Amino acid sequence: MSKKWTIQSIREYVEKNTDTKLLSTEFTGFSQKLDFQCACGTTFQKPWKKFKENKQQKCDVCQPPKESR
Repeated sequence: MSKKWTIQSIREYVEKNTDTKLLSTEFTGFSQKLDFQCACGTTFQKPWKKFKENKQQKCDVCQPPKESR
């Protein structure tokens, strides 16, 4: 059975596993874009699924998007 993510459990995961800060205060689902602040100070948005599963855990300046195939 998969874990039920809440805004608090996401915040704990982000604090423990990344140098990014979660700014959002609500979580409604995996496709919702959450607000984050990168270690460089830039704010950015990513859906939780991409942040966690695809390791897209920094802003586009620090971690440029991969070129599409």
